[in-house]
Amino acid sequence: MMLTRRTFPGFAALFSFPLAWALLLLIVPYGIMISVGFWTRQFPLFYPDFQFGNYAQIFSDPQYTTVILRTLKIAFIVTVCALMLGYPLAYFLVFTIRSAALRNGLYMLVIVPLWVSYLLRAYTWKIILGTDGALNSLLVSTGIVDAPLDIFLYNQTAMVITLVYIFVPFMVMPLFTVLDNIPKRLIEASEDLGVGPFMTFWKVIFPLSLGGVIAGATMTFCLSFGDFVAPVLVGGPDGTMVANLLQTQFGAALNWPLGSALATLVLILVLVLLQISTRLDRAGHIDLT
Repeated sequence: MMLTRRTFPGFAALFSFPLAWALLLLIVPYGIMISVGFWTRQFPLFYPDFQFGNYAQIFSDPQYTTVILRTLKIAFIVTVCALMLGYPLAYFLVFTIRSAALRNGLYMLVIVPLWVSYLLRAYTWKIILGTDGALNSLLVSTGIVDAPLDIFLYNQTAMVITLVYIFVPFMVMPLFTVLDNIPKRLIEASEDLGVGPFMTFWKVIFPLSLGGVIAGATMTFCLSFGDFVAPVLVGGPDGTMVANLLQTQFGAALNWPLGSALATLVLILVLVLLQISTRLDRAGHIDLT
């Protein structure tokens, strides 16, 4: 529908504020960050320039490539673990719980941790896995070990456990929505045709839930990839992730050009991932109308 001269001013006034908000708080900061990535650093200052030395340093210095690859690995493991936990949980809520009130109540219990401070949830696992934590106390009290163990904390396993606990609700939410919207008549038709429960799941339910899998995996991966609190609390020396490098470059190292170059690479990786997930979602979309 074409906008008339009378309605156009109202339309422009309605969208001018959100457009200005996006311009000032998204586009302009991103533009500044990308441009600073090409600047030159001469300690303690940095000067406008157009050179690729910061990017060359990232790809030539093993410490940066190692941290980026480690971050990708941990984010991938967290995503897989969250999917393995979240899919059965969402499936159980949708197809096993018959009472709508009970189903919604259990679903809210999954979402409630999101209302609690992120820092508090991370500290919870530091308390559980610590030398004087609940896990070591249980092992000592039951006589399995004679003294507390220090192998549960400050390693990548502790990071994965913490991140899965924190981000699994972001996996459950889209899965629950997609599974709940699958027409029950399709499952009933599969059962009427004599198809067993496993093949019904594999041939009917799972293909129709791929959109939720892709959405949940995308959110979980991106959030895990950009996390910097869990590595500090439970990661230890071998748990540094790319967000911690960014924090160091913009903080203690005072190397904003290198930090901006790192941040630009992270932005590119996230955009590529979002583009891939969008294409996969479109390729696997099934119209139920």
